[in-house]
Amino acid sequence: MVRAEASREPAPTGRFSPTSQPASDLLRMGRLPEAWVAPPPVRELRETVRHRAALVAIRSACKAQIHAVLAKNGVAVPMTDLFGQAGTELLGQVQLPSPFHARITSLRRIIDLLDFEIDAAASQLTGRLARDPGYQALLALPGIGKTLAAVLVAEIGDITRFPTPGHLASWAGLTPRHRESDTTVHRGHITKQGFTLVRWAAIEAVQILPATTPILAPDQDPRRGPPRHQHRQGRRGPQAAHVRLLRATRRAGPRATHSGVSRVHTIRRVAVQVMTPTTPETGPTPTP
Repeated sequence: MVRAEASREPAPTGRFSPTSQPASDLLRMGRLPEAWVAPPPVRELRETVRHRAALVAIRSACKAQIHAVLAKNGVAVPMTDLFGQAGTELLGQVQLPSPFHARITSLRRIIDLLDFEIDAAASQLTGRLARDPGYQALLALPGIGKTLAAVLVAEIGDITRFPTPGHLASWAGLTPRHRESDTTVHRGHITKQGFTLVRWAAIEAVQILPATTPILAPDQDPRRGPPRHQHRQGRRGPQAAHVRLLRATRRAGPRATHSGVSRVHTIRRVAVQVMTPTTPETGPTPTP
């Protein structure tokens, strides 16, 4: 832990300021703010994880450009994956004007190069974390693979610095925003504070959880069927249901039991358990 140094400048006359006390007194009373600084191994691991994430973002942008070029020329894409086997055959056979064809060819070469670099970064992460206990514990959780486990281990660092799972979820920005004054309560989306990669990894893991996973809240028992907002999707699909869920959350009071509120807190609880590597014998497993 690193403690910020207290200023030795005198406090203004007539006002109390904690900086008017010696640093030794502030340290003894526990009034100096603390900040956790990741050790060099964790910083090196984060560098590889973030480099891979940046490469994947560039590759996604190149693929989107290829889709845009085909759309400009009115080329239909019947397959779901344009960059699979069938999509590759389509890109090789499509007849386009010279500038458009040259652009697609250039983008495909860049994507091939990015594929190689992404695989190389993934191999480095796998070799570096092969014997990490926290990494192995995360892989045992449903919904988490090698990529998500590497992101969580690198970005969270020493998980023992969080006293409770709620602190970890709050640090990651996964807790719903709650502003209250007297009888007025405002609730909204998650706070989105902290590292974006941690939030992305936790939400991705929650979205692909199987229906039979034991990491389910009581109100999500598979025997009771899906939540009510899923029954009301109708023709507009899950996006409309998600909007209704958020509206119900904002309308709910501090003690409301609406299904939307319970759903939001269920997502938070599942994300907390997914982000907290545990083993049956030892409980929470520290990560380097």
